[in-house]
Amino acid sequence: MSNPRLISLIVAVALFMENMDSTVIATALPAIAADIGTNPLALKLAVTSYLLSLAIFIPASGWVADRFGTRTVFRAAILVFVLGSIACAVSNSLAHFVAARMLQGVGGAMMTPVGRLILLRSIDRRALLSAMAWVTMPALIGPMVGPPVGGFITTYASWHWIFFINVPIGLLGILLVTLYVDDIRAEKQERFDFIGMILAGLGLGGVAFGLSVAGLDLLPLTPVLALSAVGVLFLVLYVRHAKRHPAPVLDLSLLSIPTFRATITGGFLFRLGIGAWPFLMPLMLQLGLKMNAFQSGLITFAGSFGALLMKPVIAPLLKNFGFKNILVPNAVISGALLAACATFTETTPISLMFLILVIGGFFRSLEFTSINTLAYADVPSQRMSTATSLVSVLQQVSISCGVAVGALLVELTNRFNDSSTLTTEDFHPAFLIVGAISASAVFIFMRLHKDAGAEMANRKSSSSVTPDDRVT
Repeated sequence: MSNPRLISLIVAVALFMENMDSTVIATALPAIAADIGTNPLALKLAVTSYLLSLAIFIPASGWVADRFGTRTVFRAAILVFVLGSIACAVSNSLAHFVAARMLQGVGGAMMTPVGRLILLRSIDRRALLSAMAWVTMPALIGPMVGPPVGGFITTYASWHWIFFINVPIGLLGILLVTLYVDDIRAEKQERFDFIGMILAGLGLGGVAFGLSVAGLDLLPLTPVLALSAVGVLFLVLYVRHAKRHPAPVLDLSLLSIPTFRATITGGFLFRLGIGAWPFLMPLMLQLGLKMNAFQSGLITFAGSFGALLMKPVIAPLLKNFGFKNILVPNAVISGALLAACATFTETTPISLMFLILVIGGFFRSLEFTSINTLAYADVPSQRMSTATSLVSVLQQVSISCGVAVGALLVELTNRFNDSSTLTTEDFHPAFLIVGAISASAVFIFMRLHKDAGAEMANRKSSSSVTPDDRVT
């Protein structure tokens, strides 16, 4: 059996590079736009093009890993991401930069689900909780570290280093993966579902791109709705196709597993609300409280500090209380702390903001890690690759939905207030509503059996139950 801590750290570092890079360019867009001769608004296409690549290529990740091996694919994903980073750094036009970001997205689309698959296939289930805690952190810390790092590099060096810094990290990752990660393949290799790949890619791409563009205010509402509607249509066609295909690229039959279904649906609601946070908070601090990008980034980093505090306590908590007793109250607590950001005004002490964000980061990280671990508690080992693909796709869509909902709520409040500029008050209803959305996941987690995930939590079951009994 592989060293769980070493494997999880290798995967976590690679995922941190990908998660941070997806947000680090936000504060550098004006400098990049000026350098390549375009405007910052047009350069927002670089953000949406990256999300589009993720949505299109994530569904294929499970099959590709089964066919070519987890080590080979993960190593190739890091290499593609690094090549995309270099292409971004040397871009001299909008088209070049957008194409480079799409290339990065191809690498990122393989990196996250295959990274999880490496853990699931290399580490004993009893050690998986600790490993997942490490792998969950990049998704939480990356978006918070990105803005201050991007602001610092852009201010004191050059925006090019935002991408060049990925080169040594990526090369080190490739070396470590080569030395320490086993090249595990599926015992039975299914024929690739090309039709499903096309339908799912067009559907997810349309929805993710439409929601992302809506959040960035790049296009009028009508084409955004049309694009999203076309995406939904292709997703409906995919669902019909998946029911007839023996090995669909996204296996929806996994939703018949109660713990998997509960974490997918409850996790979607939780991420939808929490996904709006990295979008709303920097904007409120900069536009409402008049902080610069670096100052707001330093404050949002408080959430990362809280996430780090979670790591040593999650295993004892889950062992003593179980997944259900953590997920249920924690969903409410996390939602309430997200809604508490609506109390931030010009007179709120920085220390109080920092405290709320640290505590919020702790509970968000606890919830995310618990959800990500419990999702695989009852998934058969031979279906892990399709499970990781489905989980990654729905996570990406939920975050895109969160950004779109947050942006829409702020815009509607601003119109209601009849103001030509955004103020702090325009963000308050958005925080309250997305906090309530995250907290609503409690109604799904309440249906979990009290012994759900007992083996992964290293916890004795209070009764003899089967996987089919783990949602009441």
